[in-house]
Amino acid sequence: MTEIVLCSNCFKDQGLRLNALNIGIEKNGFCPQCKTENGRKLNKELIEKLAYRFFVRGTLNRTYFGGASVIQFNEQHYKNSSIDVPKWLENDIKLIEDTIKVGFFYYGPRLWMVGEVEPLKKLELESEKHEIIHRILKEYPARILSKKEIIYRLRRNPKNPSNFDEYDSPPSERLGENRLDSVNLPIMYASQDLEICIHECRVTVDDKLFLSTLCPTKDLKLLDLTEIINEDVTEFESLDRTVLMLFFAGEHSYEILREIAFTAYQAGFNGLIYPSYFSLVHTGAMPFDSVYGISVRRFPSCKTHAKSQIIQNIALFGRPIKEKIIAVKCINRLVLNKIKYDVLFGPVD
Repeated sequence: MTEIVLCSNCFKDQGLRLNALNIGIEKNGFCPQCKTENGRKLNKELIEKLAYRFFVRGTLNRTYFGGASVIQFNEQHYKNSSIDVPKWLENDIKLIEDTIKVGFFYYGPRLWMVGEVEPLKKLELESEKHEIIHRILKEYPARILSKKEIIYRLRRNPKNPSNFDEYDSPPSERLGENRLDSVNLPIMYASQDLEICIHECRVTVDDKLFLSTLCPTKDLKLLDLTEIINEDVTEFESLDRTVLMLFFAGEHSYEILREIAFTAYQAGFNGLIYPSYFSLVHTGAMPFDSVYGISVRRFPSCKTHAKSQIIQNIALFGRPIKEKIIAVKCINRLVLNKIKYDVLFGPVD
């Protein structure tokens, strides 16, 4: 596996070439395939990684809830590839196939990956959603946000940046615009991850940004929806997958999430810990990662790995600064100094 067999210059497709350039080895010498000297070198292990990044990660298709890759590859399909590719990619894919002895095929995902999860479907039914919401409150653990911890809240273009009230929950006329708040429940959104604060606020270089550092004045009881709960069911009946898919979905999930938040408020919680919508682009994880169609979140040995893919956000109910359960430690101007993107490529069709 350590023998160099290709280099980044071997590929014609620019996206595939840039992917290869990114993961290849900087090593002197001529490529045994294309005979050039300045390309990043690839052994068979790196070529397999390249194929996964381009054809599997690069064809991820997000659905209404969930998502799955369109293309997969394995050794059983060698010399029997069945995918259509653009003309400029034909020689590249044949080179990969013959080098690591694999074939590419269209992937039919297990249906749980694209939202066929029973608790999730029940949450969309008025007659059954309350049963699932009460299960969520019962089966997910509580966590204490202690007085020793700090959280961040970012504001862009506030009218009076030094006014503590600017960092409380949005005013009444703005309620019901975001993921968890409603006209009956103001919510302060915060995080312990500074970069996630920036992502969540959808900032631009023209914005004037101000960051408040906050701390609880007393221990706060939060419902932790980022925990991987123990379940003796398949993915099709999983409450864990249900909650994860809700938070990774778009605005069509907001109504359900607002009901979960309001029910938690009525049950006496001070707020929620929930997965950031930007978790996966922040950690670089594969959405709904699986092995042979089985979610990695089901394997006890993978629990730490799976939890590391999720970035926690914090939602505090009411107006915690006004109610003096959150104190402002300090406020700073925040300046975007440098932005860097880590991108992958995939086939156009």
